[in-house]
Amino acid sequence: MELRLVRVTEHENATLGVLCIDGSPELVTLEDAWRANERMISCIPEGKYKLRRHRSPKFGLCYQVADVPERSEILVHAGNTHHDTHGCILVGMRFSKFAIAGKTESGIAESKKAMAYLITLLSTTPEADLIIISAYGGGRVH
Repeated sequence: MELRLVRVTEHENATLGVLCIDGSPELVTLEDAWRANERMISCIPEGKYKLRRHRSPKFGLCYQVADVPERSEILVHAGNTHHDTHGCILVGMRFSKFAIAGKTESGIAESKKAMAYLITLLSTTPEADLIIISAYGGGRVH
């Protein structure tokens, strides 16, 4: 099974994308903006990684992105805005806007539903390949 996260745009502090599973677009994603791969505040570099089923004390059943250079403990979990990411990847059912501290911020909605859907889709797969590319940058990883 192959998962491909296609980053489609950046909005201030957030990187928005689409998660495709075996070539089919299934969910939307939100990550932190690129900040030189800094722990807890940056999305991870484009590349090919292993995605492994993981049980987190905070998020319960989720997925861990393994073998990220100079980083660890990167999860795929539920959340709505860049305030929830801490360097991780969030999944949602659709893109949305949120009013936070008097500002409108890009986000994703129905994240818990999306996480449950992802767990169902990957229920027989303890480990999968995760390829991350940026459509807006023209990047391609094989």
